[in-house]
Amino acid sequence: MSRFFVFVGLMLCSGSALAETWVRCGGVIDVDAGERLGAHTLIVDEAKVSELRSGHPDWAEGADRIDLSGLTCLPGLMDMHTHLTSESSRDSYINRFTLNEADVALRGAEYARKTIEAGFTTVRDLGDSFNASIALRDAINDDRIPGPRVFTSAKSLATTGGHADPTNGWRSDLAGDPGPREGVLNGVAEARAAVRQRYKDGADLIKITATGGVLSVASSGENAQFRMDELEAVIETAADYGMHVAAHTHGSEGMKRAVEAGIHSIEHGTFMTDEIMALMIEKGTWYVPTISAGKFVAEKAEIDGYFPPVVAAKARRIGPIIQQTFERAHAAGVPIAFGTDCGVCPHGSNAKEFGYMVEAGMSPADALRTATLHAAQLLGREEELGRLQPGYAADLIAVEGNPLDDVTILEDVRFVMRDGQVFVDAPSSD
Repeated sequence: MSRFFVFVGLMLCSGSALAETWVRCGGVIDVDAGERLGAHTLIVDEAKVSELRSGHPDWAEGADRIDLSGLTCLPGLMDMHTHLTSESSRDSYINRFTLNEADVALRGAEYARKTIEAGFTTVRDLGDSFNASIALRDAINDDRIPGPRVFTSAKSLATTGGHADPTNGWRSDLAGDPGPREGVLNGVAEARAAVRQRYKDGADLIKITATGGVLSVASSGENAQFRMDELEAVIETAADYGMHVAAHTHGSEGMKRAVEAGIHSIEHGTFMTDEIMALMIEKGTWYVPTISAGKFVAEKAEIDGYFPPVVAAKARRIGPIIQQTFERAHAAGVPIAFGTDCGVCPHGSNAKEFGYMVEAGMSPADALRTATLHAAQLLGREEELGRLQPGYAADLIAVEGNPLDDVTILEDVRFVMRDGQVFVDAPSSD
């Protein structure tokens, strides 16, 4: 049975009363302790784990049975920086003029499927076009398409000419003068209007581009692009609507301003200084590194014509530094949550980030915590996501071997369940 049809089969019966599902695991990863426990059986009641029993007791009569006794089970993985409705390619800059809203949405459905099949059951989407990630989230929530649980910022916020100004590099008669509705703001009043527009659109959180970026057609990848009063207005207004704010940052000045203003998470953080690290620790600011994206853009910058020249120059300078920054931030004790920037790097390759983190000195157990416990804390969902425990969402993946010994095992996920629904079924042992 194909992966997709496993999901559809479960959807078709979702309107009727479901039996308990019993899942036998050959071993279970306790992410809190950083240990692999022996054989356990998870009992799933609809969308939640109701019990976790040691060993493999006899199957309950009438229960649905899933035998993963040859595999190691662990909580569904969580990626706190993705872009589900796009993916980098040679055609990315032309696609902005050739793809319609429907094209973007349908591509998003494909990328969401790849993400869930890679074992990532929850993601933050930090920037889209046409509010396509909102429609994608809603379709997944309605069981219309397979995908991870999505928390989305919809359109990222920028200042005029900033990293998320959608008209950067356009001919002047096409560029116009985008404003808060399009995610471009200048001054306090427009900052508040832009946040309120995202709320009206249905966003779960706010994303700002506090500094220049790599992939925008603009000269600087580092310059500060928000004033303090604008940052404070965004963060205060978002708080009124119960939303956190994530800040794309590379340069140190814009990063420091964002942390001082009370930002919830720093994304990329390339030129993070020791002073900023200390400030983040003091304020409890999360760091989402995205080493995968840095490596991807540095690699592609060496291919003639893959990026415009102004972008390639930034990619060569900024991309290789992110892993070094991660190593320093981890050693300093900055709070870290897992994120890849997939959409820049290919969707479905999310788990490669674990290997890059371990290369830079993080233990496999700590790396796994960033994509479970820490990601749940960043989202404010630590009482429902990130653990295989009673009362938590039935988000479960399984791999062959022990990822605490070899974290690259997580790149080959054999089983995926989200909210009690199976999206990747384990191969038969027959």
